[in-house]
Amino acid sequence: MPSKSTIISSLFWKFMERAGVQFMQFIVSIVLARLLAPEEFGLIALVMIVITIADVFVQSGLGTALIRKKDADDLDYSSVFYASLTLAAAVYAIIFFAAPCIAAFFGQTGLVPVIRVLTLTLFIGVFGGIQNAYVARHMMFKKLFYRGLAATIPSGALGIVLAYQGFGVWSLVFQQLTNALLSVIAMWFTVPWRPHLQFSWNRLKALFSFGWKLLVSSLIDNVYDKIRALVIGKMFSSAALAFNDRGDHFPRLLITNINQSISAVLLPSLSQYQDDKPQLKKMARRAIMTSSFVLVPMMAGLAVLAHPLVLILLGEKWLPCVPFIQAYCFTYAVYPIHTSNLAAINAMGRSDIFLKLEIIKKIYGFALIIGSYLYFKTPIGLAYGTMVSAAICTFVNASPNKKLINYSYFEQIKDICPAFALSSVMVAGMFGFSLLEINIYLSFVLQIILGAIIYLSLAKILHLECFEYIIKTVFELRKKHGR
Repeated sequence: MPSKSTIISSLFWKFMERAGVQFMQFIVSIVLARLLAPEEFGLIALVMIVITIADVFVQSGLGTALIRKKDADDLDYSSVFYASLTLAAAVYAIIFFAAPCIAAFFGQTGLVPVIRVLTLTLFIGVFGGIQNAYVARHMMFKKLFYRGLAATIPSGALGIVLAYQGFGVWSLVFQQLTNALLSVIAMWFTVPWRPHLQFSWNRLKALFSFGWKLLVSSLIDNVYDKIRALVIGKMFSSAALAFNDRGDHFPRLLITNINQSISAVLLPSLSQYQDDKPQLKKMARRAIMTSSFVLVPMMAGLAVLAHPLVLILLGEKWLPCVPFIQAYCFTYAVYPIHTSNLAAINAMGRSDIFLKLEIIKKIYGFALIIGSYLYFKTPIGLAYGTMVSAAICTFVNASPNKKLINYSYFEQIKDICPAFALSSVMVAGMFGFSLLEINIYLSFVLQIILGAIIYLSLAKILHLECFEYIIKTVFELRKKHGR
């Protein structure tokens, strides 16, 4: 069983990996956004709709199955690797020959070579998927930190140079390809796993019996996640899609740094206690409280600062993405509830429940997308529909754990209420300060400082459990490392 110090250390390094990589990617994206037109970002977003969905079939939910299996060995890893590689070849062939039809559907005939080249990332992703599963299972998240930096910095520099030289959309294509390739190469030298010339249908079938439900769940989730982009790209324009994606990018940047770090460490940690329901509940509750305490004020503060942030970093040509940022901030604010509940369900091996939840959530989601499009008839209307869907889905994801680990709706709402209440007070103070007519740069910095002071001061005055837990954990880590 992993100790508390192992879990906290793994979480620290996973967060450092996400924060370091995302920070570098953020800098690169800002430079590229100033060098390239929104339409060029929109074209890549169209291609990524296809690739993201295709990657679901290649991964097949087998990575999660490997993480969860208590006695996974080289035969399991090699069997999954060769199966995934075969699937990647089959899916790539389909997309290669379907590329003209896909490009014609979007009314962008120039997308054909872009689709065929960028889809090569499916093969690279096979290696990366197995490596990530190995790292997560063995809690080796420190290695991901170095891998991320080794891939992001060179690929980002290449993208910027190509954009400056006038390569347009191809600068984004080669940036992504290089990033994926360097990630795998870096892991090859730091992770001991290697594919062996061995394969077992029986092992694969056993893993797939769990993974196929996650495959279907992931497919439903990704199709739903990309349906907004599909509608915007098809019914409006690639520029509108770029504004939507850029609006999603800012809050997603913060979420992936923290929420995905928690998720990556939480599943293997919870899986070790899959037969101990009280401990599962304790860990899931701690994850929800801690991640909500950190993420909710970030999303609230970003919503307030969206307008000056876009002006300062991207310039006026990107201002249409501001309302998208604000809508997605609320959408992502409730993600800690999704992550912790779903991790607990997966840790108990209930991928059947996971699949049922995805189907139920997407019925609501697709209905809201259709309704918001018919009612608003604007790209931002679709973002509003997603916002409402996220709120509804928090209850859907929480429902099974009432019985599975005795973690009720009321307890979960009680655990996240302090973060939302304190964030509301913080937003009021920040918004009031923004009304003062002072320099935009000075106002931006002072609002961040004011928001942090209000939020943390209230947390300390009220002696919030999650705040005191974070402070205690930080001191324990410093003491452990002799600082």
